[in-house]
Amino acid sequence: MVLTEVKSRSEARDFIELPVRLYRDTPQWIRPLDKDIEGVFDPETNKSFRDGECTRWVLRNQNGEALGRVAAFIYRKTVDRGNEQPTGGMGFFECIRDQTAAFLMFDRCKEWLSARGMEAMDGPINFGGRERWWGLLVEGFDKEPNYLCNYNPPYYREFFENYGFKLYFGQLTYARKTIDPVSERLYYKASLIAGDSNYTFRRILRPEYSKLPELIQTVYNKAWANRAEIPELTMLQARLLVKQMKPILDSRLLWFGFYKNEPISFFLSLPEINQWFKYVDGSISGLGFLKLLWAKLFKPNHKAFGLLFGVVPEHQGTGADGAMIMEAKKVYQSGRLPYTDYEMNWIGDFNPRMLQVVEQVGGYVAKKHITYRKLFDDSRPYRRYPILS
Repeated sequence: MVLTEVKSRSEARDFIELPVRLYRDTPQWIRPLDKDIEGVFDPETNKSFRDGECTRWVLRNQNGEALGRVAAFIYRKTVDRGNEQPTGGMGFFECIRDQTAAFLMFDRCKEWLSARGMEAMDGPINFGGRERWWGLLVEGFDKEPNYLCNYNPPYYREFFENYGFKLYFGQLTYARKTIDPVSERLYYKASLIAGDSNYTFRRILRPEYSKLPELIQTVYNKAWANRAEIPELTMLQARLLVKQMKPILDSRLLWFGFYKNEPISFFLSLPEINQWFKYVDGSISGLGFLKLLWAKLFKPNHKAFGLLFGVVPEHQGTGADGAMIMEAKKVYQSGRLPYTDYEMNWIGDFNPRMLQVVEQVGGYVAKKHITYRKLFDDSRPYRRYPILS
């Protein structure tokens, strides 16, 4: 077997096409858009290259047939943040059922990262934000992946754990019917601030979309950033996120909380567009665009998914989370939305407060992903991601 660094267009194409062959008999798998994968490795598209570096490889047999692929990367803003050792990342791993092949790719990632001063690697993760391509699927193989979420066969877990990767944290996806009842606890929380006119909870209307980047950045950085290795969201990143989402935004799914007109919480959801993209075979240009139009016309999308949820620290415990959810509930259960199913993505098992809120919203764990960490020196003590207080 030969591991070749991706440098040419044909090698990049093999990197994209390999999963198509691996998953051809897996009906649950939905092919990611080629442009979404290619964009990760394009310095013009992926701003992580400004503070990082990345490479990728394709593994082949003697006949030149692709057997696997993998990428390794360093994002300098998070190398030391929250870590006891400099830590890089690996991801976009795909492999035939051959542990020798898998270990060969893991070894190459380790060598590349070690040469750049890293002492550990997390994986499988993204070269970029945590909201996409993060974690190995270990439960929920019978479910279709949501947009920008990893799907993989069960045997990948054996590869990672046999190599010495250990659980760093788990990521849960909860599912529910939108019409199902929510916990009485949420009614109680909402009642705590029902008479306080300083609080308002409402959705963002289409004419206000220009304000979304600033609103998202404000709440995200106060609620999430600076926790271990989670970097701050820049205004540039916030604008790019909104720009990417804009074609599919549904204002009925965009909820914010305000205290004295300052944003203090968000509950942002999107139509689950993989329900349309599964018909386009990896491209939404040319014939793919026509397929997408056909899907939108004849394949109604009945699924929404949670993108971001959070409350800034000063207003946690006030009932703001419950009040925001209860306001959104009025719209979700009005009978005027097409979404009958809802999934709440990326709930970290290190966040007991968020787990409590999600369980109050209702539903069941439909999928579980694991983010693994591999220390290059096995004699060092291993510590998983800290539980948030």
